[in-house]
Amino acid sequence: MSSLQALLGITVFIALAVVFSEQRRLPHWKLLLAGLGLQFLFALLVFRFSLLQAVLNVLNRGVAAIADATEAGTLFIFGYLGGDPANVDYPFSIGDPAATIILAFRILPLILIFTVLSAILWHYRILPWIVHGFSFVLRRSMGVSGAVGVSAAANIFIGMVESPALIRPYIKRLTRSELFVVMSCGMATIAGTVMVFYSVILEVVIDNALGHILTASVISAPAAIMLALIMVPAQQSQEAGESAVDAVDIGTDYHNVMDAIARGTSDGLKLMANVGAMLLVLVALVALLNSALSLIPIPGGEALTLQAMFGWVFAPLTWLMGIPWQEAPLAGSLMGTKTVLNELLAFLALAELPTGALSEKSTIIMTYAICGFANFGSLGIMIAGLTGMCSERAQEIVALAPKSLISGTLATCMTGAIAGLLTF
Repeated sequence: MSSLQALLGITVFIALAVVFSEQRRLPHWKLLLAGLGLQFLFALLVFRFSLLQAVLNVLNRGVAAIADATEAGTLFIFGYLGGDPANVDYPFSIGDPAATIILAFRILPLILIFTVLSAILWHYRILPWIVHGFSFVLRRSMGVSGAVGVSAAANIFIGMVESPALIRPYIKRLTRSELFVVMSCGMATIAGTVMVFYSVILEVVIDNALGHILTASVISAPAAIMLALIMVPAQQSQEAGESAVDAVDIGTDYHNVMDAIARGTSDGLKLMANVGAMLLVLVALVALLNSALSLIPIPGGEALTLQAMFGWVFAPLTWLMGIPWQEAPLAGSLMGTKTVLNELLAFLALAELPTGALSEKSTIIMTYAICGFANFGSLGIMIAGLTGMCSERAQEIVALAPKSLISGTLATCMTGAIAGLLTF
């Protein structure tokens, strides 16, 4: 039954893209074949091939090593507040070790460390080489231009503003459709700088959390391209839009490895502070809004909350991904939290659910569906970033932005449905 739900869901998500399309016409079968084919191919490689699963398990152990190394730094700076009770003597007895996991002292610093590691990998051109590889696959299979392929592939590893910055000279000459593809990919994926952060949060609820998060970001990219080309169909590419990937310089201006470490630390500190501040503000605003909603009388005596309202609105979407209806309101609240607030709060809520609230399969589906930047806060960040890079297209970027929120959300929903189809 869940497989039929997921197949129906994929059909509905594509149909919704057609409804929101600027031309309201059925997509070409080659586009559907390429988009769905790449999604299923990437997902099958992860879910069915033991060799790739072993590689992802190695990456997961690498995450554990990064977390341990980060703890050495947090212990030095924050003392016992930055360490696991199993590894450090606390000046008081610990009844619940989980209570010592303080977000600011033990989790957020992972963003800082991974940002520095990303800068080092970028300096040694390891990440650019991987981006070129993914870009080649996307260009050959989905027919996107070189500049768009680079941006789409880079979105799997870096943020929604940083990846378009790699093709900044080309943005003003991209067609409207190509610009929308760039924006949609930014909404449908997450940055590599927060992958480790999210995987540590989710390690208590799913095995190989990093593997699932990385896979979700990878398979959402072709879905985002496909849905973007349905919603804003391709036009005759302009000369600059046809540029080959080799013509797109994605080098860095790091002078040496110490420069990469220093600037990575500076960038990571800003990101860590922004994430922490945004979390504090959003959690406070949600609590304030829930207090106001509790004044509204509803049958049954239970207080009305924002999460409950999200559950009602997004429950049908989660059911279409393959989640049983009895779990759909709870899953819908997670999807709503991700869309209206951000994916970090949704991941935190998923990790804090009582045991058995969602089945193992539903938990995996929601991990894939939540894994994207498609939310209203990110919309503002993307508009500000892209208009700053190409002010002459500001009006067009603002006009396309709401559509990119829809395409990014539909892409992650398709990713969740495919995860549901391949999870037994």
